[in-house]
Amino acid sequence: MRHTQYVRYDNRFHRPHRRKPDYALRVMVGLTVVLVTAVVVLLLVTLLKRDADQPNGTQAPSTSTQTQTDTQTSGIVIATPTPTEQPQRQPHQNEVLYPATAKMNVSIGQPASDVSPSSRGVSQDVLSGESKISPYSRDPKIRFSDPIDYQTVAGILTFRGNHFRNCASWGTTSVTDGALEQVWEYRNIGSMPSSEWAFPWTGTGWTGQPLVVQWPWDIQLKMNMYSEKRIKQGLTEVIQAAMDGKIYFFDLDDGQPTRDPIKVGATIKGTPAIDPRGYPLLYVGQGDNNGADGKIGFRIYNLIDGSLLHFQTGKDSRAHRSDWGACDSSPLFNLETDTLIYPSENGLIYTVKLNTFFDSGSGVVSVKPETIVYRYLINGVSGRSIGVESSMSVYDHYGYFADNSGNLYCVDLNTFTMIWVKQLDDDADVTPVLEEENGRVFLYIGTEVDWQKGPGDYMGASYTYKIDAMTGEEVWQTSQSCWTHNGEKTGDDINGGMLGTPIVGKKSISDLVIFSYCMTKGRYSGNRLVAFNKVTGEQVWAYEMNLYSWSSPVDCYDAEGNAFIVMCDSGGQIHLVDGQTGERITYLQTIRNKGTNNEVKTGLNMESSPIVFGNTIVIGSRSGSVFGVRIK
Repeated sequence: MRHTQYVRYDNRFHRPHRRKPDYALRVMVGLTVVLVTAVVVLLLVTLLKRDADQPNGTQAPSTSTQTQTDTQTSGIVIATPTPTEQPQRQPHQNEVLYPATAKMNVSIGQPASDVSPSSRGVSQDVLSGESKISPYSRDPKIRFSDPIDYQTVAGILTFRGNHFRNCASWGTTSVTDGALEQVWEYRNIGSMPSSEWAFPWTGTGWTGQPLVVQWPWDIQLKMNMYSEKRIKQGLTEVIQAAMDGKIYFFDLDDGQPTRDPIKVGATIKGTPAIDPRGYPLLYVGQGDNNGADGKIGFRIYNLIDGSLLHFQTGKDSRAHRSDWGACDSSPLFNLETDTLIYPSENGLIYTVKLNTFFDSGSGVVSVKPETIVYRYLINGVSGRSIGVESSMSVYDHYGYFADNSGNLYCVDLNTFTMIWVKQLDDDADVTPVLEEENGRVFLYIGTEVDWQKGPGDYMGASYTYKIDAMTGEEVWQTSQSCWTHNGEKTGDDINGGMLGTPIVGKKSISDLVIFSYCMTKGRYSGNRLVAFNKVTGEQVWAYEMNLYSWSSPVDCYDAEGNAFIVMCDSGGQIHLVDGQTGERITYLQTIRNKGTNNEVKTGLNMESSPIVFGNTIVIGSRSGSVFGVRIK
């Protein structure tokens, strides 16, 4: 059918209508011409007189401090707006995120009927101890600002850096030679038996991202570091949680330990978090119920002396999934309200007002936790399916997370009411990434290949979404073919699809969003890094890899804003990719026991996610090694 905008109206019967001359109109036109001519003459006389009053052709000084002016030859004065001066970047603000772009003033919208909680039969409870609170109103209110202000100390302090989950690099990265060099290795991470499966947990796991921090000098001097590290000026400390049940501490410069490990005594797969106030507090979740004491949940450690300050059990009788209490999620911390936000695999969302006491003079730190719990259930979804393995992202006071039922949620953290819930097309373990753009807030997420067929090997679809975070409306969706293995038991699954958290591009690639898809060529084979146009969802470039990867790609930038992507794979290779073109710049095969008679290049699966601090990549592996790699 031809659309109406293409219809051309038939004009063959139209004839022009002749009118008699209008002499009054002609007189008016003549007078108008005379008046316009007089105005032009007066303007010219004024300009000539002004130039004569200013010797040597100089212009009179401007008395305005707000705008500059430009006078055209016509005499019309054009005001030139003064550019808004950006506030100077502070040492605790990440140059990658500078200048701040999020206004944090976008209001929640009206969710569509298909994502409305009422349409899904959602039940919700807010709990303090065993008591239900209804209605609930948090006091003081949680409110996050632009991600550049997540913290008051320099470093990468949680998974993907902040509450938008959009930055695992810090500072500028200078790429001159286009090369990678392995500069240090810590190789003494051990293993622990699994609680349910035959294999042991070794090295670092998924997500397993290192943390990195530059402590305030007065606090560093009070920590239980080795003496030469404690008094080192400019120390940058790396903190790596591992699956042997320990938390390790290294010097970023040389990979040497800065202090003794903290012995948690149970496997840690996920990424911990450092208190963003620079307080000596570490928040860490447990990945398996394999500790000798039988406990599973999350812990708060004092980093002055390594002591345990608080333990929250995950085997919580209030949970719909009360028999499993792992915490692979990486928590967030709200500075203004002294509140820890920690999702759990038991299906509860914990918010903990710590009532922190810290005396920087003496180094004394303590907490008195007050815990409020959010519990929810969806009609037709088993309570055993709602555990949260990924991490929460937050815009202002709205929290976003996906659970094992394949649902994506928006929850008001100040009232603990669900705003919207969207059923995705498969299980989602990646963390939602947020961006405020042109007065709207968008969320990027994708799925693994898990439920689409029965046991065995098969090819399915990894679904990819851009969603309006304030309404739950789908902006665009695409998919990528990936392989997976569904075992007879859940623990035997080997999932393909999206396991790495996506990149929202900045600076030279601010128009791109980049996703990683694993097992694109078969079971244990192939990975595809794909850049999409943010607006249209169209593919811009793709980088093909022979080996699969569960690791998250990291974007880093030089001083001119040129983008580079760091991608680690299951063979221990690190790829450096041009962020604008998707072309490989170089890659490096890491080597265990490098420089000895026992060098090993196999078994170096990097399912953990890396960080980039300046020109140094830090990445753990299942082999038991943590590597420091220099970008040159």
